[in-house]
Amino acid sequence: MSSQPPSGLPPSTSPAIRLHSRDLARLDALLDTPIYRQHPGAPALQRELDRADLLPDDATAAPVVGLHARVRCIDDASGAHHALTLVLPHEADVDAGRVSVLAPVGTALLGLTTGQRIDWPTAGGRVLRLRVLDISPSD
Repeated sequence: MSSQPPSGLPPSTSPAIRLHSRDLARLDALLDTPIYRQHPGAPALQRELDRADLLPDDATAAPVVGLHARVRCIDDASGAHHALTLVLPHEADVDAGRVSVLAPVGTALLGLTTGQRIDWPTAGGRVLRLRVLDISPSD
Protein backbone atom coordinates (compact mmCIF):
# COMPACT_ATOMS: atom_id res chain seq x y z
CA MET A 1 0.00 0.00 0.00
CA SER A 2 1.31 3.47 -0.85
CA SER A 3 2.18 5.94 1.90
CA GLN A 4 0.99 8.87 -0.19
CA PRO A 5 -2.41 10.44 0.49
CA PRO A 6 -5.31 9.46 -1.81
CA SER A 7 -4.69 12.46 -4.07
CA GLY A 8 -1.29 11.05 -5.01
CA LEU A 9 0.37 14.24 -3.82
CA PRO A 10 2.74 14.52 -0.88
CA PRO A 11 1.13 16.64 1.88
CA SER A 12 3.62 19.49 1.33
CA THR A 13 2.41 20.05 -2.23
CA SER A 14 -1.28 20.33 -1.36
CA PRO A 15 -1.87 23.96 -0.38
CA ALA A 16 -4.81 24.97 1.75
CA ILE A 17 -7.86 25.69 -0.37
CA ARG A 18 -11.05 27.65 0.24
CA LEU A 19 -14.43 27.47 -1.43
CA HIS A 20 -17.54 29.58 -1.26
CA SER A 21 -20.52 27.67 0.11
CA ARG A 22 -22.49 28.14 -3.14
CA ASP A 23 -19.70 26.47 -5.16
CA LEU A 24 -19.42 23.63 -2.67
CA ALA A 25 -23.18 23.03 -2.86
CA ARG A 26 -23.16 23.03 -6.68
CA LEU A 27 -20.17 20.70 -6.88
CA ASP A 28 -21.58 18.31 -4.27
CA ALA A 29 -24.81 18.18 -6.28
CA LEU A 30 -22.82 17.56 -9.47
CA LEU A 31 -21.03 14.60 -7.91
CA ASP A 32 -24.36 13.21 -6.67
CA THR A 33 -25.64 12.80 -10.24
CA PRO A 34 -25.19 9.32 -11.76
CA ILE A 35 -23.42 10.56 -14.90
CA TYR A 36 -20.74 12.52 -13.03
CA ARG A 37 -20.41 10.14 -10.07
CA GLN A 38 -18.77 7.71 -12.52
CA HIS A 39 -16.54 10.33 -14.18
CA PRO A 40 -12.80 9.50 -13.93
CA GLY A 41 -12.16 12.93 -12.35
CA ALA A 42 -14.85 12.58 -9.66
CA PRO A 43 -12.66 11.01 -6.93
CA ALA A 44 -10.02 13.76 -7.18
CA LEU A 45 -12.67 16.49 -7.11
CA GLN A 46 -14.35 14.88 -4.09
CA ARG A 47 -11.01 14.81 -2.22
CA GLU A 48 -10.53 18.52 -2.91
CA LEU A 49 -14.07 19.33 -1.72
CA ASP A 50 -13.51 17.28 1.44
CA ARG A 51 -10.37 19.22 2.39
CA ALA A 52 -11.58 22.72 1.49
CA ASP A 53 -12.22 25.40 4.09
CA LEU A 54 -15.68 26.88 3.62
CA LEU A 55 -16.18 30.60 2.97
CA PRO A 56 -19.51 32.37 3.29
CA ASP A 57 -20.84 33.54 -0.07
CA ASP A 58 -20.53 37.18 1.01
CA ALA A 59 -16.87 36.85 2.07
CA THR A 60 -14.79 39.85 1.05
CA ALA A 61 -11.40 38.14 1.35
CA ALA A 62 -9.04 37.74 -1.59
CA PRO A 63 -10.68 36.03 -4.57
CA VAL A 64 -10.45 32.26 -4.79
CA VAL A 65 -10.59 30.05 -7.87
CA GLY A 66 -14.20 28.93 -7.99
CA LEU A 67 -16.84 28.24 -10.57
CA HIS A 68 -16.85 30.75 -13.42
CA ALA A 69 -13.74 32.51 -12.12
CA ARG A 70 -11.25 33.66 -14.77
CA VAL A 71 -7.76 32.48 -13.83
CA ARG A 72 -4.34 33.40 -15.15
CA CYS A 73 -1.62 30.96 -14.14
CA ILE A 74 1.83 29.78 -15.10
CA ASP A 75 3.27 26.29 -15.22
CA ASP A 76 6.51 26.92 -13.33
CA ALA A 77 8.00 23.73 -14.82
CA SER A 78 7.57 24.79 -18.45
CA GLY A 79 7.05 28.56 -18.20
CA ALA A 80 3.80 28.26 -20.14
CA HIS A 81 1.15 30.85 -19.30
CA HIS A 82 -2.50 29.87 -19.27
CA ALA A 83 -5.77 31.78 -19.02
CA LEU A 84 -8.94 29.85 -18.35
CA THR A 85 -12.37 29.99 -16.83
CA LEU A 86 -13.33 27.18 -14.46
CA VAL A 87 -16.76 25.81 -15.37
CA LEU A 88 -19.15 22.92 -14.86
CA PRO A 89 -18.60 19.98 -17.24
CA HIS A 90 -21.51 20.81 -19.57
CA GLU A 91 -20.12 24.36 -20.02
CA ALA A 92 -16.59 23.25 -20.95
CA ASP A 93 -15.08 24.38 -24.25
CA VAL A 94 -11.30 24.14 -24.35
CA ASP A 95 -11.06 26.26 -27.51
CA ALA A 96 -12.86 29.09 -25.67
CA GLY A 97 -10.71 28.66 -22.55
CA ARG A 98 -13.52 27.14 -20.45
CA VAL A 99 -12.11 24.20 -18.49
CA SER A 100 -14.23 21.69 -16.60
CA VAL A 101 -13.81 21.46 -12.87
CA LEU A 102 -13.58 17.68 -13.46
CA ALA A 103 -10.52 18.07 -15.71
CA PRO A 104 -7.24 17.50 -13.83
CA VAL A 105 -6.13 21.12 -14.23
CA GLY A 106 -9.57 22.38 -13.16
CA THR A 107 -9.54 20.27 -10.02
CA ALA A 108 -5.94 21.32 -9.32
CA LEU A 109 -6.76 25.04 -9.42
CA LEU A 110 -10.03 24.87 -7.50
CA GLY A 111 -9.90 26.83 -4.24
CA LEU A 112 -6.48 28.42 -4.76
CA THR A 113 -5.75 32.12 -4.25
CA THR A 114 -3.31 34.42 -6.06
CA GLY A 115 0.29 33.34 -5.48
CA GLN A 116 -0.54 29.80 -4.42
CA ARG A 117 0.85 26.90 -6.38
CA ILE A 118 0.21 23.21 -6.64
CA ASP A 119 2.06 20.27 -8.15
CA TRP A 120 -0.50 18.11 -9.95
CA PRO A 121 0.35 14.82 -11.67
CA THR A 122 -1.35 14.35 -15.03
CA ALA A 123 -2.59 11.05 -16.45
CA GLY A 124 0.40 11.07 -18.82
CA GLY A 125 2.87 11.11 -15.94
CA ARG A 126 3.89 14.77 -16.29
CA VAL A 127 3.60 17.04 -13.25
CA LEU A 128 2.00 20.45 -13.69
CA ARG A 129 3.58 23.01 -11.36
CA LEU A 130 0.84 25.59 -11.49
CA ARG A 131 1.05 29.01 -9.82
CA VAL A 132 -1.94 31.35 -9.80
CA LEU A 133 -1.08 34.83 -11.11
CA ASP A 134 -4.50 36.48 -11.08
CA ILE A 135 -8.16 35.67 -10.42
CA SER A 136 -11.21 37.51 -11.69
CA PRO A 137 -14.16 36.19 -9.68
CA SER A 138 -17.43 35.28 -11.34
CA ASP A 139 -20.05 37.99 -11.55
